[in-house]
Amino acid sequence: MTCQLVSLCFDALDPSRLSSFWSGVLGFEKVDDAEDGFPLIPDDDTGFKIRFRPTRTPKEGHVVLADPEGNEFCVIEPGNSFLADCGLIGALASDGSQEVGYFWSKALGWPLVWDQDQETAIRSPAGGPKVTWGGPPIAPKTGKYRLHFDIAPADRGDQQVEIDRLIALGASRIDIGQGDVSWVVMTDPDGHEFCVLPPQ
Repeated sequence: MTCQLVSLCFDALDPSRLSSFWSGVLGFEKVDDAEDGFPLIPDDDTGFKIRFRPTRTPKEGHVVLADPEGNEFCVIEPGNSFLADCGLIGALASDGSQEVGYFWSKALGWPLVWDQDQETAIRSPAGGPKVTWGGPPIAPKTGKYRLHFDIAPADRGDQQVEIDRLIALGASRIDIGQGDVSWVVMTDPDGHEFCVLPPQ
């Protein structure tokens, strides 16, 4: 059994504004639904929504290219061979270990498309963007990450069975003060938070 990637979630001081910015950049439809995180609905093979959830913590640090809240992004020149067959979102790049690349490959059932010099990348068999981890050195974690994955059991499977499987793969269940909710907060082997939603 594997799980499915439902959405990439941004923590945002102004979720609606940030959703509008990324809708304009990507050309994806914005749904004005605050409860659902002002989701962007891709019209290509991306395969997951992009949501914007409220936070009170501002983005820190200096960046060269950034959205209105300081989230870094890169515009890649035409002809880049690594992203050649990807859509408008070519890759989601993250700081992370080789181990975490292996974890997410097993968790999502996505094959490794890059595994060299402790750098890893995975991609859905259906296409869409690559998810990459740059290997060492890994910056120390200084608080909650502003981006996280929402995943759910594939084929409407059992949420607890999926949580147990993810723990066996190296994930940990954590409490961030979320209270009595239908989703469960976990961390991958590098400490990145993600949420396991009920079957979709």
